[in-house]
Amino acid sequence: MSAKVQIVVDEAELARFRAAADQAGMTLSEWARHALRLAERDTATRGSQQEIDAIHAASGYEFPAPDVDKMIAEIDGGALA
Repeated sequence: MSAKVQIVVDEAELARFRAAADQAGMTLSEWARHALRLAERDTATRGSQQEIDAIHAASGYEFPAPDVDKMIAEIDGGALA
């Protein structure tokens, strides 16, 4: 089932949105749905990134991991100590 959403924008915004939709080869409705989906995805991703950042901060380690050769040298150095 579909539902209609009404969004109030000023004339300048409407003109920019129509131009963006035309440039993308979409109707204004298609372009707006696409933009809303991207915004929703960005919001969900932002929450996940905050969780990853918290884990990195809590672990006390730097990410991403260093080069594999450096890791092997550090492991070998620790084994010899």
